Amino acid sequence: MNKVKVFTLAVLALLVGCEDHYRYPCQNPDNFHKPQCQKPKCQFTQMCPEYLVAPVLEKQINAVQQPNQSASEPDAVK
Repeated sequence: MNKVKVFTLAVLALLVGCEDHYRYPCQNPDNFHKPQCQKPKCQFTQMCPEYLVAPVLEKQINAVQQPNQSASEPDAVK
């Protein structure tokens, strides 16, 4: 009976520790649009998403950056 309790507590302790955690805020896809994860601010800290995430998420990074870049660029020849 004592072994069952210890095993149950060990399993519960392991399950409680399971959660999504990112080492840097800009690794989280939910934060890609935040100012701290956009250039030039993120270049100083080297926390730009393209530096921190796997190539699988590169499409999400590019989708977030394209609208921001077009808004900051001056209008070219119309």
